[in-house]
Order: sequence, then structure tokens, then C-alpha cells
Amino acid sequence: MIKTKFINWTNYFNKKSYIVSVFIVGIFLPFIFVFAQGESCDPGLGKICNPISATSITELIRTILEGVVKIGIPVIALAIIYCGFLFVQARGKPGEIERARNSLIYTLLGAAIILGAWAIAQLITETVLAL
Repeated sequence: MIKTKFINWTNYFNKKSYIVSVFIVGIFLPFIFVFAQGESCDPGLGKICNPISATSITELIRTILEGVVKIGIPVIALAIIYCGFLFVQARGKPGEIERARNSLIYTLLGAAIILGAWAIAQLITETVLAL
């Protein structure tokens, strides 16, 4: 009968270096499977396409702000619904009503900042393109 000896890996590696090495391999392993692509971009063939086809800084800013607005509007709607829930849950308690009121004010302030940034970017872009 052959006796096997169990190897205790903690003698060979300390835990910190093991965790760091696993982390590094885990980060860089997916990049092994990325292949260079030609001029055509077809996502059906497993190629990665550039989602932002901006050729100038104004187009890049416009694209980024449009993405922020598209994500921000549903988040704002959910936050307003949550503020309404806080008002209902307050049941007339002054401290809770103040908390719900502050939440609503900050939600509306955030909505104004997001929509204002988009409007200012649109205004600047149209002005620059008109010149």
C-alpha cells in the first residue's frame, strides 16, 4: 500500500501572497481571450465594438451626458417614490416628516443638477456648431 502525504500549502505560501496572486490572475485571465479585430465590427462574431462613436470632445460629452440622463431619470423616479413612502411612514411624527422632506428636496435638487447639466451641454453644443 502506498502512503500519500498531505501537503500543507500554508508552509509554502503565506496567505497574503496567495490572495494577491489569485487576484492578479483573476483580473488578467479574461484578457487572454480578447482577440484583435479587423476593420469591421460584428458583435455576432464575438468582437467588441466601440459603443461611443464620438469623433470630437463635444460629441463625447454629449454621449456621456445622454447616458447619465438615461440612467438618472429612472433612479430619480424611484427616489421620488421612496420619498413618498417616507412621508406615508412618518405618520405625523415631526422628525420623520422632516427627514422625508429633506429626502425629497435633495432628490429634486439632484434631478435639477442632472437635467441642468444636460441642458447646458446641449446649449453649448448647439452654440458651438452654429459658429
